Amino acid sequence: MTSETTTLPTSEQIRRAPKVLLHDHLDGGLRPATIVELARENGYEGLPETDPDKLGIWFREASDSGSLERYLETFAHTCAVMQTRDALARVAAECAEDLAADGVVYAEVRYAPEQHLEQGLTLEEVVEAVNEGFREGERRARENGHRIRVGALLTAMRHAARALEIAELANRYRDTGVVGFDIAGAEAGYPPTRHLDAFEYLKRENNHFTIHAGEAFGLPSIWQALQWCGADRLGHGVRIIDDIEVADDGSVKLGRLASYVRDKRIPLEMCPTSNLQTGAAPSYAEHPIGLLRRLQFRLTVNTDNRLMSHTSMSEEFDHLVKTFRYTLDDMQWFTVNAMKSAFIPFDERLAMINDVIKPGYAELRAEWLFRPATTTSPVSSASDPA
Repeated sequence: MTSETTTLPTSEQIRRAPKVLLHDHLDGGLRPATIVELARENGYEGLPETDPDKLGIWFREASDSGSLERYLETFAHTCAVMQTRDALARVAAECAEDLAADGVVYAEVRYAPEQHLEQGLTLEEVVEAVNEGFREGERRARENGHRIRVGALLTAMRHAARALEIAELANRYRDTGVVGFDIAGAEAGYPPTRHLDAFEYLKRENNHFTIHAGEAFGLPSIWQALQWCGADRLGHGVRIIDDIEVADDGSVKLGRLASYVRDKRIPLEMCPTSNLQTGAAPSYAEHPIGLLRRLQFRLTVNTDNRLMSHTSMSEEFDHLVKTFRYTLDDMQWFTVNAMKSAFIPFDERLAMINDVIKPGYAELRAEWLFRPATTTSPVSSASDPA
């Protein structure tokens, strides 16, 4: 018998499926046309292209270097046009709109307030402008028939020295739109333990934080993020694969760190396309997400930087569906994992899972009852516990 549990979802179904996004950078998701307009309004003359279509292509090509450092250089242009209250509010509103149109029902979007102070804004004014934009974007999404809830993650740059200040800022705004804290930037040479005071402060305040770790750097970065800093989630964490041995006969042996991550159900914020661009994985087929999924790690699927990677949540899932032949059941597994791992209260996470996510996937799975049979090749699928 053919059903939606044994056939691959179409691209249109993937787009309509409720999705949860935990790892998305505000300054990595601008619309190219918005960048051009904001640059003109603010007198920024450093853009490599002023035609929106050509600019979008430039961002992707510049990000395809295989180097995290080169990838991060592209953010100089987006941050340059995000230095006023109006610009920040506009970018945040459009972010919420774009995610909602792509079927995202809950998102945690991160940004570094310290990168938006060049024209005189205070840290507080930056946070309030972005929060205002997210609320406006949620309102516009509702008007267009979409539902989304967006929470902000305040990021400190790991090469700078303001982590404690940003952590305190995140704590002050934790009841008005900010759901947690993060550190980001080049991993090599900037271990998370440099900001131990910020993480100790957040733990004392019972606040949430994620740490970029295990992307361009290996197991020591992951170990420090967890055992020294106490991260709730790992941003990327893809290099946990280095602690897993796969024998010629297919048997798998987990090292102690990998076992700890799996046993403790520590969420991994996987960003497949971005990982290919920065050299963390050679291809979708060879991305560790395939093996980690089979081993039932707490995996989530994310976009990282939609502009630089020319991607969306739907496109990320589309790649995984085509590569690993994932079904709607698999998509729901990833999505429930993400919602379980979000930084909002438990009862709200549970309501999102039971009242939004599961009904949404059930409706999609039932569609096969109302249309002619397709020629899609059947595959087996199992609904695994998170």
